Amino acid sequence: MSGSGLHRLGCIVFDFDGTLAELRLDFGEMKRRLGQVGSRYFSFDPCPDTLPALEWLETLVAQLRKIDAAAAVELRHRAHALIVDMELEAAHQGALFPFTRNVLTDLTAKNIKPVIITRNCEQAVRIVFPDLDRYCLGLLARDHVPRVKPDPDHLFRALQRVAAPARNALMVGDHPLDIQTGKRAGILTAGVWSGRASQQDLIDSGAHWTARNCLELMQTLEAQQRI
Repeated sequence: MSGSGLHRLGCIVFDFDGTLAELRLDFGEMKRRLGQVGSRYFSFDPCPDTLPALEWLETLVAQLRKIDAAAAVELRHRAHALIVDMELEAAHQGALFPFTRNVLTDLTAKNIKPVIITRNCEQAVRIVFPDLDRYCLGLLARDHVPRVKPDPDHLFRALQRVAAPARNALMVGDHPLDIQTGKRAGILTAGVWSGRASQQDLIDSGAHWTARNCLELMQTLEAQQRI
C-alpha cells in the first residue's frame, strides 16, 4: 500500500501474543480441555468447532443455560479458570520479541501513541512484559472490557483511553481477527506473520500492510512517511 497522499499516524494499537511477544499458547489444546470441562455438564462430549476458544465457550454456556442456568454459571467459571491457568503457564515460557521495546520507544519519540489490546488476561501479559507501562500508554486486556476483539468496542476503548482519533490510528496484529477488528472499527490495519497466520492469510483478510514482523512493518511505514 502506498503512503502517497495519506496522513501521518498518531496512534498504533498492537495485539500482544504473536505480534509483540512469542506466541506460546496452544489454542487447539485449550479448546480440547474446555470440551473436557463441558462434558461434565452435557450428555455428550462437546466437539470444538471453528470458533475461537472464548466464543466457542459462550456457545456452550448459552446451550447449557437453556437447561440449567446455575450450571451454566458454574461452567463459565470453571472454564475461565482453566483459560487463565493456561495463559499464565504459557506466559512463564514466553518472551518479548527482541525488537519490541525499541519499536515502542521509537514510536513514543515520534509522538505516536502505542497501545496494546489483547484477548489474553492482564496478569499473563505483565509476566511477559513487566515494564510495559514504561513503553506503552495503555493496555486493555480481556479483564478490562465487556467485549473482546474482534468486537470493535475493544479497539474504540483503547483509542478513547489515550484520546486518539480513529482517523489516524492503525491496528497491528498477527491474526485475521486483528484485521477484522480494525476493519470493523473503520481504521487502517496491518498484519505481521510473526505468529501462526501466514502472509497470505493476512492479505486475504484485507490488511492494508503486511510484514514479517513489527520491526519490518515500522521500517515500511517510515519509508512511506507514515511514522
